[in-house]
Amino acid sequence: MKRSSPFQIVLLCTFGALAIAGVLIFSFYISKGGTSSIGSVTIWGPFDEITVQGALGQLMDSHSDLQNAHYVRKDPATYMSDLTNALASGTGPDLFFLTQDEAYAQAPRILAIDNTTLPVAQFESTFIDGAAPFTGAAGTYALPILADPLVMYWNKDILTSKGYAQPPQYWDEMFDFSQKVTVKTEAGEVQTAAIDFGTYNNVDHAKDILSMLIMQAGGAVTIRDVNGRLISGLMAKSGGDVQQAAVPSALRFYTEFADPSKDDYTWNRAFPDGQTAFSQGKLALYIGRVSEADAIRAANPNLNFAVAPVPQVRASDPAKTPAIDTGTIYGVAIPRTAKNPKGAYVIQLLLASADVSKTLSTALALPSARRDVLDAVRKKPGDLQMSSYEAIIMRSWTDPDPDKTDDIFRAMIEDTTSGALLLNEAIARAEQQINNVIGI
Repeated sequence: MKRSSPFQIVLLCTFGALAIAGVLIFSFYISKGGTSSIGSVTIWGPFDEITVQGALGQLMDSHSDLQNAHYVRKDPATYMSDLTNALASGTGPDLFFLTQDEAYAQAPRILAIDNTTLPVAQFESTFIDGAAPFTGAAGTYALPILADPLVMYWNKDILTSKGYAQPPQYWDEMFDFSQKVTVKTEAGEVQTAAIDFGTYNNVDHAKDILSMLIMQAGGAVTIRDVNGRLISGLMAKSGGDVQQAAVPSALRFYTEFADPSKDDYTWNRAFPDGQTAFSQGKLALYIGRVSEADAIRAANPNLNFAVAPVPQVRASDPAKTPAIDTGTIYGVAIPRTAKNPKGAYVIQLLLASADVSKTLSTALALPSARRDVLDAVRKKPGDLQMSSYEAIIMRSWTDPDPDKTDDIFRAMIEDTTSGALLLNEAIARAEQQINNVIGI
């Protein structure tokens, strides 16, 4: 008998557990034959099966009627291009995983859940704010499952040696922190960096970090105009002085730490990527995703580090300046070319239900994308308590094309740090380029 993959086991067992409990989700999608009529459902995703090995595997034998649901792992490096090509040729899956920044570009290929079936208000009250890009004019393109927010990894030995018991909580602390923590040779060469800000190619999440700084400052990367059309929001034409200054202040702050003429200079292109530098003990603070903790431990088991929330903008009135984080949110979508859309709907809806989301969250050590699950978890001590709070405060922007906007953000940062363009010129150029990608 063919052995089921660990991810398949997770899917089937969580579905079966709900079926036994008598949970009915959108029953009009399920034919009269019950769960046995789900049929074959092929699911694609970029996840390593080892991450879910053994999770709920003991229940598989009790739910053999669902053994026709199959997960296929795809190479993360080529996943979206492989998926796009397969969907175009009609050889794709019945259900696939995607992130919020891929939803806009993939929307024409997705069988959306219309707003009558799943009203926008219900979506917003069920899932975190960061999942908003999964919705659009046609309805809901994907149901959010898990979140992978940015957090701040900090080297306890480096901070302790400099007299810090805790890492910075606010960005305005970073200037003094960088000056005290950065270690340089007499020639000015940086040996130990405070934080990996300022460049693009060797900062693992440069676009996410700069986007977060923009949103924390009150700005936006993309917005909807009065007609609901997606446009760039980098060059704000309205919204007051704070919004108009948000992008320049965020870009100026981010690039500050790669400027050798500044007292807080701490990062440059000579360093390896941020995660590697942190694992090697050459970087005090690293902004990375929750999911990276195991990789950091594996790279250096002796590294004495901890995880903290990402810093925020210090505000005189915190009520008017909400805490904001960003990161990756994973959802599941049904392609228009699905051979078994009814079966795919059943699995999709169950994966996004509270009980299954909680089970997957525990198995994968990632926060759920559901508000009710997060609210319960953040009230209890545990590994997911802090990351669940970060998931709650996550925000996202609708990305018209992740690959193209990567290039746009790279150019905006490098044009600023190299002096090729003035800061406002680099932003104006990025605004035009984003609108070109959108088709304006």
